[in-house]
Order: sequence, then C-alpha cells, then structure tokens
Amino acid sequence: MTADDKLLFLKPYFQNKIWGGTRLKTEYGYDIPSDHTGECWAISAHQNGPAVVMNGSYKGQTLTDVFAAHRELFGNQTGDRFPMLTKILDAKTNLSVQVHPDDEYAAVHEHELGKTECWYVLAAEPGAQMIYGHHAQTKAELAEMVDKGEWDKLLRFVPVKPGDFLYVPSGTVHAIGKGIMVLETQQSSDTTYRFYDWDRVDQTTGKKRPLQIKESMDCTTVPFHDPVLNTEEYEVGDAKVTRFVSTNYFAVYRWLLKDGTAEFKRGQSPYTLVSVLDGQGSITVDGKEYPLKKGQHFIITTLADEWTIKGDMMIIASEPGPDSLKA
Repeated sequence: MTADDKLLFLKPYFQNKIWGGTRLKTEYGYDIPSDHTGECWAISAHQNGPAVVMNGSYKGQTLTDVFAAHRELFGNQTGDRFPMLTKILDAKTNLSVQVHPDDEYAAVHEHELGKTECWYVLAAEPGAQMIYGHHAQTKAELAEMVDKGEWDKLLRFVPVKPGDFLYVPSGTVHAIGKGIMVLETQQSSDTTYRFYDWDRVDQTTGKKRPLQIKESMDCTTVPFHDPVLNTEEYEVGDAKVTRFVSTNYFAVYRWLLKDGTAEFKRGQSPYTLVSVLDGQGSITVDGKEYPLKKGQHFIITTLADEWTIKGDMMIIASEPGPDSLKA
C-alpha cells in the first residue's frame, strides 16, 4: 500500500445502447466504442461493467477485485458487493419507459440489489423532457392504461434544464428523454423492467427489445408522489456545497468552486465517490497534489481523513448511506 492508495482514479467502462450517441466523446473526451455509446460506468464494481484502477498499488485491477480484497480502503465495510454505481448517460433518443425493483423484489427475482437512483442534469436540449412518475391512482387503473397503450395519458412529462436534480426511488416509472445527459448515482444494480419502448426495432437484432410488463406492474408504486428532498446549501471554504439528497442508500452533493480553495474533512461516511464534470483544478491529500480535469472520476478512500480542492470546478460527490454499507 502506498500514499497514492488514498485516492483511486478510475478508467470507466462504456456501454453501447440503442438510444446512445457520441456526446461522451465530444463533451468529455472519452474514447468511446461506437456512435451509439449510451453509458459511461464511471465508478463501478458491478460485474456487468467494472471500472479499472489507474494509479497506486492496485493499478490495472478492477474496482470489483480491489473492493473484495481490500476492505480497509472502504471502512471495512461488510456485505458482498460495492453498493454504489456512478454513470454518465447520453440519451440521443428516448430511453425506454421503465421501472426498477426495490431490494426485496430484486433479491428474490434477480439475486441482486434493488435500484434507487438519481439524476443530475448535465445537458438538455431546448424543450427536453423526462418521464417522471405517472397519473394512475390505482393498480387497476395502471393496468388498464398500459393494456390500452394510453401512454400519453398515463405518463408524467417533466421539463428539465442543466443543473436540475431528480430523485428516482425504486418503483418510480421513468425515462430519460431525448437530448439529455445526466450524471446518475444509483445502487449497484443492472436490473431494469421495461413498460414501453416506443415500438422501436434494435438495428443489431432486427427485433423489438423485450418488455417486462408483469414485473413492471409488480414493482410500480401507485399512486406516484413527488419525493420530498432534504436539500441543504452551505459553504466549505470557497466552495458552495449543495446536498441534494440524503437517504439510506446514498447522499449526493455538488461542490462548486470558482477560482478558490476548499478544505474538506471526512465525515461519518467511510469513503467518497467523486466526478469532475466541468472545469479543472487539483486535489491535495497529505501534501501530495493531483491535477484534476473534466471527465475524471475517483474514490477518496477511508485512508484520507481530509483533502483540499483548488481551482474552478463543478464536482458531483456521493457517499454511501447506512443501508448501502450493509449491502
């Protein structure tokens, strides 16, 4: 173990998607695999797309393997898996209308975690909309509207702009809309149930993608209510900090720094996930300075009790909640 192990810089894993585009390359400079790259799994220990450590003692190893073998970096967390997943999504076209299961349903049917997630909107074309929730008041009404294909009547469309934040608990009917990029913080799960996929055909298979109507019906929360967020704003040195949400699964923050300096101290959470989404600067840990730029992702491990950031940056940081630490 070396001093560099206090920060784990990560190489993302990329996923091609029917709805993906090229903005992960044009906006963030990533070497993407195709012109239909939809997802950057930036901080991931999920078996379907693990990120790779780029520095220190564990250079070249997946985050999955490092988490399994070196729990001292993660507060000696119990549980059999890294609990969180950070992504950037580029929706060139609409994602499917979908819903995710909670922990109990996912454990029984998928043998993995449920999927509560949230979105920080990075970019949105004029007029861009999310599907966020639905208008059915009972399960019977939901089933009837789905059966009749009354999607315009059922779905709740919400306009969004850069800087917006949406919390998406498991059971929420949702879809990221055309022309939107988001930073997604979620439980480490890859389970999605599709209600509707706009009747489109996958160019690779020549077929429509499968739907999971029964599972979607099972998991959808009815009726939908906007979640109440315990948002808080405060300052740390020159940084303006917004805590968007704090739940049993995760807490998500925005650190805004305008040509300044901010000194952070480790709180109750044993580690912190960090994504630099705009600007450039540096982070200093124990007297060693590391340059930072847009598109970098890393974990501040348990070994770092405090750190200093300098520069002109917009960062989204997250920490595991109490339930995640038992995952």
